[in-house]
Amino acid sequence: MSQTVDRALSILPLLAEGPADLGQVAERLGVHKSTALRLLRTLHEHGFVYRQSDQRYRLGARLIALAQEAMENLDVREIAHPHLVRLNETCGHTVHLAVYEENEVLYIDKVESRYPVRMYSRIGKPVAITVAAVAKLLLADLPEAERRAVADKLDYPMYTPRSTPHADAFLKELATVREQGWATDLGGHEESINCVAAPVRGADGRVVAAMSVSAPNVVVTAGELLTLLPLVRRTADAVSGEYSGRTPVKDVTEVTS
Repeated sequence: MSQTVDRALSILPLLAEGPADLGQVAERLGVHKSTALRLLRTLHEHGFVYRQSDQRYRLGARLIALAQEAMENLDVREIAHPHLVRLNETCGHTVHLAVYEENEVLYIDKVESRYPVRMYSRIGKPVAITVAAVAKLLLADLPEAERRAVADKLDYPMYTPRSTPHADAFLKELATVREQGWATDLGGHEESINCVAAPVRGADGRVVAAMSVSAPNVVVTAGELLTLLPLVRRTADAVSGEYSGRTPVKDVTEVTS
């Protein structure tokens, strides 16, 4: 039975490449045509494949609908939270998860640091979009024309001397972030707070969320915080893998260098 299921499931990625006839399916599976036909008929009955008028098979509408429904019901916060907790337990610093919605970047999860100094951030609160590391990652993933349109509409308050001063500087930084795949806020919002962030990506490779580790200078220097970037990126990759269904769940905090 397991072999039958394995063979049936092997048909789906084949048909994802494009329509195939019975002979092509049988050849790919390494089985007789009669076996391939039985598998295709079963998949067809359940709407997972569809037989065209030219007798070739393609993926069925029910399979596509199920995939779409599953993606719509995925909760990136629910998937990411255990990873955020483990990251917090490993490094001790505040961990955030943020998303871009309706022209705002919002925190949707937060795990507090283990030390008495607390950061003034709340779940559901918009971030300082022109300086926050998570915002840079989320906006950097937008198409170029949309990035420019967003940047031109923003105000650029100078929270500190390190804040982003204008749209051109912001776009230049977003281009750097897009190329390197990570972002920082080193005293741009509050002079005493530093932050490193990495993207969470969906199955299509687009950034669906951004996670960060933040800490005040009195606890750790900016240079020391930057040494955590590989760990933050591995954690974000683990969340991305679980969210997109590409990889099994791993505890990436077992390796901290």
